[in-house]
Amino acid sequence: MDYDREDAMHVHIAYRPGDGLESAASPLTLDSRRHDAGLVITVLGEVDMTSAAVLEEYVREQAAPGERVVLDLTMLTFMDSNGLRACESLHNALRDGGGSLRLTGVHGVLVRLLEITGLREVLDIHGGPAGDALAGRCGP
Repeated sequence: MDYDREDAMHVHIAYRPGDGLESAASPLTLDSRRHDAGLVITVLGEVDMTSAAVLEEYVREQAAPGERVVLDLTMLTFMDSNGLRACESLHNALRDGGGSLRLTGVHGVLVRLLEITGLREVLDIHGGPAGDALAGRCGP
């Protein structure tokens, strides 16, 4: 597996007052890197009612059929129930298409939200680095 080769795409979404959307304190930045084993998407900022659909659409556009996708949430600052629904929807869609979704870098309040909602048992959450999650190696 070649983790040095990468095709990166950066998407920066920022909502400004007057856009008709609630202003986000921390804009959403998405960065995708394709590796031989699949796709790693780094999520930076907030995933909430104003950006959850953007995340979901971005992942669906970037992921190839049957591909393993890792969402690296290490730099996530906030996620609400809309973000959780987007992750569950992506998990189901990728699985149904022969692929998979793994979450890595899950931390803070998100860990508790996943436990409370029962999604911790549904979603594939990996405790190690994104490269290990992509390769299918177990993490802590």
